[in-house]
Amino acid sequence: MDREAVVAGHCGTRSFEGSSFTACRYDAREHEIELLLDDGQGPMRSFDRLEAKLGPRREALLFAMNAGMYDEEGRPIGLYEEQGRERHGINRNDGPGNFHMKPNGVLTVTADGSVAVVASDEWDSDRARSSRWATQSGPMLVIHGELHPSIQPNAPPLNIRNGVGVAGARTAWFVISDEPVSFGRFARFFRDALHCPDALFFDGTVSSLWDPAAQRGDSGYEFGPIVAVFRGAPASEAD
Repeated sequence: MDREAVVAGHCGTRSFEGSSFTACRYDAREHEIELLLDDGQGPMRSFDRLEAKLGPRREALLFAMNAGMYDEEGRPIGLYEEQGRERHGINRNDGPGNFHMKPNGVLTVTADGSVAVVASDEWDSDRARSSRWATQSGPMLVIHGELHPSIQPNAPPLNIRNGVGVAGARTAWFVISDEPVSFGRFARFFRDALHCPDALFFDGTVSSLWDPAAQRGDSGYEFGPIVAVFRGAPASEAD
């Protein structure tokens, strides 16, 4: 991986167990992070509409990625919070599909930009009070340094996958595989290559990245919540 490019907030590629991944680094000391869902017409569902919503802020964007699972209209099916306002509550229901592959989890960001990935059953009132941005997805990939108990080493299906891992309170890695990979390999990449003790799966079939510096803007898929990282530390840090 091009370490200088990643430290600057851009994305770099890395080989792991014979597969290629693109990883984008968020640093709370240098960057701002936001979750976005709607424009004036409802859920944006694409990077084209996100670009239109951002307007001049587009110049500060380092990268954006689909984040958190959603219904047919693109609305969150689990916890979703923007600027401290909860728009959908935590979802601990049982059901089919990857979201309900327990434990699932939450990416949460506090006002000073600190990040954490926590299992949904660890979400409590203290976490809720301190959270400014949050998105729930599933399954967890890595939990306190251990792989999700239901993830097999290299079992099918293979798929393009994306997710987020937290290496510390100030550092998160947003990753998309450059080729179809198993859940197991994807989880091990976070744990063994990026040294993230906690990591969360975002999605498979629709996994998409917008990396302006690389002139990459994946298209052709509709998704729900979007995570966006910009130049500049949070106001509480910059003051």
